[in-house]
Parts: sequence; structure tokens; C-alpha cells
Amino acid sequence: NVRFPLIMFNFPTVPNFDPDEPALDVLADILGGGKSSIFYQNFEKKQFAVNSSVSHPSSELAGRFQILALPFPGHTLKEMDSLIRASLVEFEKRGVTDDDLQKFKVSFEKNMINSLQSVQGKASLLNQYWYLTGNPNYLPKVMASYKKVTKEDVMRVYNKYIKNKYAVVLSVYPKGKPQMKAREDNFELPKPDVSNVKEGDEYKNLVYHKPKDNFDRSKHPPSGPNPVVKVPDYWTENFPNGMKLIGVKDDELPTVTFQINVECGHRFEEKSKSGVAQIMADLMNESTMKHSAEEMGELLDKLGSSVDVSAGTNEIVITVSCLKRNVDPTMKLLEEILFQPKFDSTEFDRSKHQLLENIANQSTQPVVIANNIFAKLLYGDNNVLSVPTLGTTETVNSLTLDDVKKYYNANFSSNITQLVVVGDISKDEVLTKMPFLKTWPDKKVVHAPSTPMPMVDKTRIYLVDKTAAPQSEVRLGFPSLPWDATGEYYKASIMNFPLGGGFSSRINLNLREDKGWTYGTYCYFMGGKYDGRYLASGGIKGNATDSAVVEYIREIKNYVDNGIKPDELTFTKSSIGQSDALKYETPSQKASFLKRILDYNLDRSYVDQQNKILSDITKQDIDALAKKYFDTNKMIIAVIGDKEKIEGPLKKLGYEVIELDMNGNVVKPEVKKDEKQQEPKKDTGGDQKKDEKKDEKKDKPKPKPR
Repeated sequence: NVRFPLIMFNFPTVPNFDPDEPALDVLADILGGGKSSIFYQNFEKKQFAVNSSVSHPSSELAGRFQILALPFPGHTLKEMDSLIRASLVEFEKRGVTDDDLQKFKVSFEKNMINSLQSVQGKASLLNQYWYLTGNPNYLPKVMASYKKVTKEDVMRVYNKYIKNKYAVVLSVYPKGKPQMKAREDNFELPKPDVSNVKEGDEYKNLVYHKPKDNFDRSKHPPSGPNPVVKVPDYWTENFPNGMKLIGVKDDELPTVTFQINVECGHRFEEKSKSGVAQIMADLMNESTMKHSAEEMGELLDKLGSSVDVSAGTNEIVITVSCLKRNVDPTMKLLEEILFQPKFDSTEFDRSKHQLLENIANQSTQPVVIANNIFAKLLYGDNNVLSVPTLGTTETVNSLTLDDVKKYYNANFSSNITQLVVVGDISKDEVLTKMPFLKTWPDKKVVHAPSTPMPMVDKTRIYLVDKTAAPQSEVRLGFPSLPWDATGEYYKASIMNFPLGGGFSSRINLNLREDKGWTYGTYCYFMGGKYDGRYLASGGIKGNATDSAVVEYIREIKNYVDNGIKPDELTFTKSSIGQSDALKYETPSQKASFLKRILDYNLDRSYVDQQNKILSDITKQDIDALAKKYFDTNKMIIAVIGDKEKIEGPLKKLGYEVIELDMNGNVVKPEVKKDEKQQEPKKDTGGDQKKDEKKDEKKDKPKPKPR
């Protein structure tokens, strides 16, 4: 049950660390990496495909050169098949350029450096190199192997593994439409014959040598004391134009991350114009007044830099990542992207087309449907947040390029903007290298106040029919607290942890480990700057949908009535305290931490305050919070599943069940003919006139069908 068909070519190649692996990776990047690549130009820019990609994933035993395309409606897999082959021929004629190699090698260097940002990343690389090569310090050899790739190497591996070579060609087509296949199948999976399987020689005469331990394996090793998280020595600055800056110097790696946050996301759109921020962000990733999208991509790739503009609920976020040595040229390109977007009409049409297709595709995905339906029930029809961030088919269809320009001009202002900087750069360097931010105009931006969430008066179940769905998506929750660092929200999050905040929580152990109804289910408080919610969510086995709803409610009610157990409180304090140390490792994590300080005007000591709250919180505190914030009689329950199978059992639970369509509108029940109430008879002058009319109808000839 898919909306988009898909075609995938897989050519067998080489395993990890084979001498040909680097050249094959370069080939994949030339074909499908970035907006100047052959596949992007031929498939996405010309709107033949929603998405196309070329990659070379390798593993321990083998590798594959993978080409993938998802055509837009109206284009077939046969067309994609032909276009893939034509694109490969185009590459042969084009060949490999010096720029191709430079872009890839700089990008590869930055990606390898970024993989070392976290403890987990470092450990993963050391482990992979050790067990595959016997040398945990294999990274210098990997870097050297990629740096020495030549143009001749790339063409050689193309001829050796791709040109005129066999591939597995997979067609995925929407249900009931086998005619959409690129070509007829000529392969069947072999049926394994295990009747004559014999034990291999390598397994004979094996002897088990039991290891000798210096510890007791029957005892669970205790965790150490909770680590003390130290807030980094950050700096701040406020510009006269209202822009706020915060940063921290971290010279472990030679990289810098900039995050510019403009408070003009989906929350501040007109409801009828939902999706305009999304398209605006998309077009800012395209052409500028000086450079085409392809030219801008080329310039950034040569620097090993990236600039990404994205639209969220509350903000437009511009994320910049670059090597320390290339900060200056990257800042020049950033200035151009920020202040000179072209807003090209052709790019607008393409962006709008792709957004509409994404919206249509999401309408087939139960997880997305469930999230959208729950948001609409939570925020109510009058709140713009009842509409998805992407918008709807109706709102996006109504958008014009003038709407995008108007939104940019009205909302892109310095006085609602923050800059967060993390990496190998000082405050003085930032202020020196980004003077254009000081001259960013300070506009008067007026945001309409948010419509408050409606109160939930009683628990109801809202059912959306997803015919023949094997499992149901369940969402259960209610309006709740906005985010805070040391207040009720933080304490309530601690309170919720043993109920639904971790893998070993009561609800997950019940529904997953004990019952086997779900792959995982979690419950949590989700607070933001303006509002908050409590949400329990999970994909539930279809025939257990009603039982799962019962268990959600039962677990919450039991927690309220009987409170937290002493061992749960001990585990909660240890688990939250131990995990906090890993929340501030990578540049993006540090940036989020610093941004929160700006958003909520937090004191430097707030982490210490959190640690004290976590350490001092008692069973009595937890129990009181549970009673205060959980009311099982006032909850929204949204269920997306097979109505035919789950509606009856859900109605037996005793809650009001309201059926909604995929857009969250109430479905009016069909009234059968024999159930229709007859209208009271009117006095029309006696039975004689009625009989005369009946006779007239009999005499009239019936109209012929047209």
C-alpha cells in the first residue's frame, strides 16, 4: 500500500577497506551527490522523480552500488529505468573533473571529523577498525586511501563494476498495479534444501574452554556516581538591532557550527497560508541573486561546508557547518543566502509540486496520520497548529510566489533572531567574521497571539479508519505544561520516567515485553516555549487495540493510586543522572543547550539546580505530581486502524467513540432506509388528491438513462 512506485539498481561491488572502495564512493558522489550531480539534474530538477539517489554502502563481506528513483505520478518505472541507463551513458561522456575530486575529498574529510564528535562515534570507529583490520588506529590509512583517488581510478571502477555489468533491478509498485514494473521478473528466490546438509569440517573436534572470571556474573554491576555536568564557559553578546548571540569555544575538532534561529515558523503563519514557511525555507536553499542553486552547491562543496535552511513549528533555522580554515568564505556565502534569495518562479513551482506530493504521500502513512489527528484534537480547529507544519493540499495549492516573498519580508528580522556558535572559534573571531549580522535590519514584526488549547472535558476515543491495517497507531494524551528548567515541568518529567520515559518503564514492559503487542511504546511530557502536552504513543497489534487502550489507562491510574516504588525512584535518579552527561557532546547538542539558555533567560547554575532537584526529590513529591497531572477521565485517545476489526471492541470500553476522516473531520454515520424517520403527514386536501397524483405518476413514461 504505497503511493510512489520505486526502482532500485544494485550492482555487486567490494567489502569494507577494499582498495576499490574509495573510488566507488567518489563515483557515487559524482552521480548523485548534490544539486549539480547528474542524477539530481536529470530526475529531480526536471521533476521526473520525487527523489533519486546514488550510494555505495559497503559492509564486512560485500558491497553494492545502489541507484534509486521514486517517480512523480504520471511517470513510469520504465521511464526511470531508461533514464538511469541514459544518465550512466552521460557520465561516460562527461568523465571525471578535478572539481569532482576536490569536492568529494574535502567533504569526506569533514564527515570523518564529524564522526569523532561523540564518545560513541569514537568508540564505534575504534571498534570497527580493530575487528575488521586488527588495527584500531586505522583512520590515518583510511584518510590516505581517499586522498590518493585519481580521475583514472574512478573511471576504472566504473568500467569494472558498473558498465555493461549485471545488476539486481527491483521494481516496487502500488498494490494491484503490476503493469507498473520496469520489466518482467526473470528471477525467483531459490528454495533452500537442508535435507543433506552436513556439519563442516571446521566445526569438528571443537572444545569448549570456559572462561575464568574475576567477578561474579550473577550480580548486576552497579553504576558509578552520577557525573557532574559542567556548563561550558559560554559568552554572550547583544547587537543594537536586537539580535542575541551566544557561543562556546571548543577546539577538540577543527570545525565550527553556526545556528541562526529566526522566530517565524509555522506557529506564526496564517492558517489559510500554512506551508508558506516551508516553501520559503526550501527556496532559500536554492538560487540566490548571484548564484544558481547548482553554483552555490559547488562552492559550498569545495569548501567542505554546508548551509541548510529548515522550517519548524516556532522557527526558521539556518544551520551552518564548516571546517575552521574555511570560515571566511563560508560566511560570505551565508550572507548571500540570508539576504539575497532569488525566489525564482521555476524553483517555486518545483518546490510547491514536491511539497504537495509529500503531503499526499504522508496521507498514506498511519504514523503521520495519527500525529496530525492528535494535534488537531489537541489544539482545536481555530489554532494554526491543528494544521501540519507542511500545510495541507488546500493551503499549499493556494500559495503564490508573492505569498512567499511577503512572508520573508514581513518576518525575516534581526530583532527576533538568535545566533548560536559552537566550535574552534572565539567570540572576537565571530564578531569580526560576521559583520553583516550587525547591519541586519530591525523590522517591526507583529505575531498574533496563539489560540489557547481547548480543555478536555471527558475521555473520548477518536477513530480513523485505515482499511486492512495490520496494526493500529494509538495516541493518548492531553494539554499540559510548557517547558521549564527547574519548575513543575522538569519535576513532572522526573515523575513520568518510571511510568513511560524509558525502555524499562511500566507501560513498555507491560505492552511490549509482557504482552508482545508493540515494538515499543513511550509516554512523555512535551513542553515548548508557548505550550505543552502529555503524549503516550505506540504502534499496536491490530487485534489488541482495545486491550492496549485499557492497559494504558490502567497503568496510569495505578501509578496515580499507588505511587512510585522505592526501587523505581532509585533507578530514576540514577538513569537520568547518568544519561545527562551524554547530552552535551556534539556541536549540535551544545548548540541546543546554549539556545535554551537564550530562549528562557536561564542562569548559568540551572544545571546544578536540576541536579539538586533530581537528588532531593522524594516519593511523596512524585506521588503528588502524579495525582496533580494525570486524570484518566479527561484524555484524548486517537486510534488509526482497521475500523471493521477494532470499532466494536473499542465501543465496549464504555467511552464515546467518534469516527473521523483522514483530515480529522467528523464522519457522519450513514442512516439506513429502514432507520429513517418518516416525516409527519401534512393535510394536502384529502386522500383523493393523493390518489390522483399516484395515477399521474403511473401514466408518465420513465425518463431514459443518459
